[in-house]
Amino acid sequence: MSPQLTLQTPIQLPPSEIPSYLEQLWEKDQKGNTGANTFCLVIWQPAWLEQQLIRTGKLKGPILGTQHNDLLEASRKVVLNENLPISTAPLDKCITASLEKKDGRNITEDLRGQHIDPDISALKPRRLITLAPKIQQDSKLETTVAAYCPLLEEGNSTSACGDAIVLRGGLDALNNGLNILNELLPKELPSWLWWNGNLDEANDLLAQLALEHRRLIIDTAIGNPLNCLKLLQKRIKMGQAVSDLNWLRLRNWRESLATVFDPPQRRKELNKIVQIDIDIKGNHPVQGLLLAAWIADRLGWELKNSSKLEDDSICALFNNRDKDSIKFQLTPLPIGTPSIHPGQIVGVRLICKTNPEPKNDLCIILASESGECMRLEAGGMASMELIEEVVPRQKDSLEKDVARLLSSSRGSSSPLLSNAAPIAHKILSFAERQN
Repeated sequence: MSPQLTLQTPIQLPPSEIPSYLEQLWEKDQKGNTGANTFCLVIWQPAWLEQQLIRTGKLKGPILGTQHNDLLEASRKVVLNENLPISTAPLDKCITASLEKKDGRNITEDLRGQHIDPDISALKPRRLITLAPKIQQDSKLETTVAAYCPLLEEGNSTSACGDAIVLRGGLDALNNGLNILNELLPKELPSWLWWNGNLDEANDLLAQLALEHRRLIIDTAIGNPLNCLKLLQKRIKMGQAVSDLNWLRLRNWRESLATVFDPPQRRKELNKIVQIDIDIKGNHPVQGLLLAAWIADRLGWELKNSSKLEDDSICALFNNRDKDSIKFQLTPLPIGTPSIHPGQIVGVRLICKTNPEPKNDLCIILASESGECMRLEAGGMASMELIEEVVPRQKDSLEKDVARLLSSSRGSSSPLLSNAAPIAHKILSFAERQN
């Protein structure tokens, strides 16, 4: 993070006075510096779980709105103490729901939106607007403003300043105060909405914020799987620029698969794939479905049908360009410590067969750990040529991932994601319908 000079501590102002205050700040107090000519970012940051943990005395404040270690540790203790399924992800809304029934009135300082993450700060945003809903639904709207400038480095004669605005209150109060955004988001700069929460919640608010011209960042690992894929597909179809953090986390898996088939002598094996198995951690299938959909799209496969088994596994049947069948199965595994991000892939197996010469059959196994490689080797794979690779786990922070999306987007959805999303949605829709 570039060193920053805070021009003033956050001050509380009525919403109606914020536009004129900022105009005065940049045009008068900061003569010659009208603010960075970069982008604006609106952040929906509910932090429901963190607020409930603090209210019930299971976590010390202040409220930060980040996925810090103390929060995750406290959440996992709730899973054990409340006898929730051991596979429950530490940020699952069922943990929040269990805490809502508990007594507690602890209060603490709310610092959401008042500190700029180093990875996002490095991009020199022009304006950050954080929507911080409170669990106290009758809370009135409060708005604070702060401005900052990176300290000039030697040899650098220009400064890119910005400001941070926080809207805090109950959901109704936030809804009623959204009109202020029209005045706070300069039309000449691109604007983003980072929906840093569950895709099942506050749908009316999401619809108001996620305007078609505004670039959208979501996480399809958080929310009802079918709803997540439906929203993703709908927004992309509208022509909106959509970035999915769940898709971003697939990068290592996609790159590893591409590397395996990169040698010319192995590319022909792509036409001989007869089976794909994907194992995920927990029971949220979206990431696994997106990977299968990406493979199907790149190889020109056609989905024929899909179904859901009693153990929540999802099976599908594809036809390749030669009308040969390919079987696909996605299997949820309640193993180890649940991931922060539900449904993370832990293993992928592709089987390529050449009839009538089984000696040329090929099995490719990618896994996040060696134990998963051994699991996927079972079932007669030893008779095939075996290629195994351990895919490195991504350990970047949520904010670092968001910064990567902010810096790389060109104002449109990824073509690969745009093609994969409808296939993934169709697989799950068929499966749910047949269940």
